[in-house]
Amino acid sequence: MPTYQELRRTPEFTPLVLVCALQAAATTVSGLALATLVYAATASPLLAALSMFGGSFAQVAGAAALMSAADRLAPRAATAALALGFAVSTALLAAPGLPLVAVFAVLLCQGLAASVGGGVRFGLLGEILPREHRLLGRSVLNMSAGGVQICGFAVGAALLGVLTPRGTLLAGAFLYAAAAAAALRGLGRRAPRATGRLSAGATWRVNSLLWASRSRRLLYLGLWVPNGLIVGCESLFVPYAPGHAGQLFAASAVGMLAGDTVAGRLLGARLRRRLPVPLLLLLAAPYPLLASRPPLPAAVAALAVGSFGYAASLLQQEQLMALVPDGLMGQALGLHSSGMLACQGLGAALAGAVAQRVPAGTAMAVIAAASVAVTLALAAGSGRIRGPRRRVERRRRAPQRVSEG
Repeated sequence: MPTYQELRRTPEFTPLVLVCALQAAATTVSGLALATLVYAATASPLLAALSMFGGSFAQVAGAAALMSAADRLAPRAATAALALGFAVSTALLAAPGLPLVAVFAVLLCQGLAASVGGGVRFGLLGEILPREHRLLGRSVLNMSAGGVQICGFAVGAALLGVLTPRGTLLAGAFLYAAAAAAALRGLGRRAPRATGRLSAGATWRVNSLLWASRSRRLLYLGLWVPNGLIVGCESLFVPYAPGHAGQLFAASAVGMLAGDTVAGRLLGARLRRRLPVPLLLLLAAPYPLLASRPPLPAAVAALAVGSFGYAASLLQQEQLMALVPDGLMGQALGLHSSGMLACQGLGAALAGAVAQRVPAGTAMAVIAAASVAVTLALAAGSGRIRGPRRRVERRRRAPQRVSEG
């Protein structure tokens, strides 16, 4: 079994982890600050939720039109340029008097850029690590993101107590700039993984091939929709507990960190195949409890336990990678990342709209119930897919095309 020491000895892996961690910290700090700023100005749960996750809507457009760039750009230059763009745009969000329409325009531009960035980073990870190390490598990336989120929400809450929300946004911009510097300093020059012109047509052709397989379709939907609905629940933490949202976000990050640690290092192959559905059900479990307004320690504990279920995504990604040839790994994982973030934006919009009419706790329970229903429906559908393992092996050996599976 691969070990953490082997990963640390792999050139470029540690710098990639650092870049991803800095970007996660920047996203965490700036997202909390912007949601606080918007909620204070509008008192709208919907707008607060959208300010934190609404930029993800642009991921749909990015996945449809720009995703071929994930395999056609030099990874180091693209990673640094995207991080620097986020630094500039986050600093713009801190400008006094910026109209709300302009705020959401900036967020949409960030979402378009992020749709390419996810594919670039995941594809680079596939180049840095051999196939047998990739599950553990993705686990380490998720664990670092979870640890950073724990600290980030705590630091973000502390900064909001010391600085204004705009000052906290500037701190987020600084973290993005640090990620750009880390990419330039720590990542090596690599040629693009694919050749050809960047075009919406190339993106659409590969996406269509990826989507043509029923097994991949169900995996993508399982990666996108239940997770997105639960993030919609989390988008209501600010209106649910304005003075304690940082603790709730941190508890969720603790659970995610624990789940990814166990899934990436301790689970055998049989359990990894069987656990995604139970983990997704666990992920939705805390929110009916929150509807009853428990004391803060009980809410924090419930979220920490339930968010262990985020490990389902790591196990589903492993199944997806087994069905995709290496030559298309960047776009395939970029499509996963973009679709997941787009569904998170949709989940935030849906949760915010429900919370306009009912208390935030009740809205979270409703959205969590929808997540459970989708998980069970997809599980019933995937149970009808059968096929010997040698079909997967043939797909792995076919670098020039995507099987119709």
